[in-house]
Amino acid sequence: MTSTETIGFELSQGALRARRNAKWNQYGPDVLPAFVADMDFSVAAPIQAAIERIVRDRDYGYPLRNGERADRLVARVFAERMKSRYGWELSPDLVLPMADLVQGTCASILAFSDPGDGVVLQTPNYPPFRDAINSVGRRLLALPMRDDGTRHVFDMTELEKLVDRQTRIFLLCNPQNPTGRVFSRDELTALGQFAVERDLIVVSDEIHSDLVYPGHQHIPFASLGPEFAARTVTLTSATKSFNIPGLRCALIAFGTEDLRNRFHKRIPSKLTGSANIAGADATVAAWSECQPWLDAVMQHLLTARNRVRDVLAAEAPEIRFHAPEGTYLAWLDCSKLGLSTSAFQFFLDHARIGFSAGETFDPDCTQFVRLNFATSMPILDDILARMIGATRQNNR
Repeated sequence: MTSTETIGFELSQGALRARRNAKWNQYGPDVLPAFVADMDFSVAAPIQAAIERIVRDRDYGYPLRNGERADRLVARVFAERMKSRYGWELSPDLVLPMADLVQGTCASILAFSDPGDGVVLQTPNYPPFRDAINSVGRRLLALPMRDDGTRHVFDMTELEKLVDRQTRIFLLCNPQNPTGRVFSRDELTALGQFAVERDLIVVSDEIHSDLVYPGHQHIPFASLGPEFAARTVTLTSATKSFNIPGLRCALIAFGTEDLRNRFHKRIPSKLTGSANIAGADATVAAWSECQPWLDAVMQHLLTARNRVRDVLAAEAPEIRFHAPEGTYLAWLDCSKLGLSTSAFQFFLDHARIGFSAGETFDPDCTQFVRLNFATSMPILDDILARMIGATRQNNR
């Protein structure tokens, strides 16, 4: 297969809408969707083959793969991938597969804190994380990501002032959603040292870790050393990188056996469930066979990211953003447009584009939108043209 055939550049809008997914069916046919983190690409062939084998054989019973339980195979393949890609060695016995990353977030917050305890969250943030903290009766302590002119950063001085004696958890998102930051070793080390000093558990969402652009490197937080691993709970999944979110397979990786035991004292294993057989087999195929597909995807995403950067800089400089270091998401600051409505509503009404609304990531970000640029170039060019047309009309 060519890279074009592999990642499905030729999918028409009709084919995308026929998929029956949320992204292409939430709005009417005149709206171009650019919101939910779902890529407009065909799935990699080995993933498709793994699913087709289940269907072909009508193999819907309790899964055993080469004498190994399916969830244990997911854990082993994940551990092997972490060692080969990042030099992070962990035992598969410390990996707990489950259906959903947000489920793992809620479970971790429940396991390592009590009602009323503080949980630090970088803002703007992936909205379900805010919901997870609030829904279980913890205090959300917002740590702003500040624009320093070249990128978004968090300030350790602000963090020191924010944390009190009842703070138990730092909920880290790296690469960060929605700003696209990939945190450096120095940034992560400073955070880890602070976590040690304040006795914080770091719940590290690393679901976008494969989606990092040249010049940057993902560093698993738990890989920074034993002292940091001893307080790190890593959350991840193949769903974002390999475009299989509906297959529902994620995992928690505990930095130590003690952390795993603490978790299960409050969260019995029967409550965490497990991934379904299609999700487990697809995840194993993704992590063990689909790197060439992902490499082709990343080349396309790099081109798309740079297209967004260059076109907006030339044609709509009032819309400001920093090219993301990771993810396929662009955090667009539209405050210079002087809009009378939210940026989301403006572009929906005047450009017929369905972005992610900035205020869902932070209540103060009504003049921001998040753009998902993981689509074909013709669709992306249409989105950009509509944006430019609407902003020019607004400036008249």
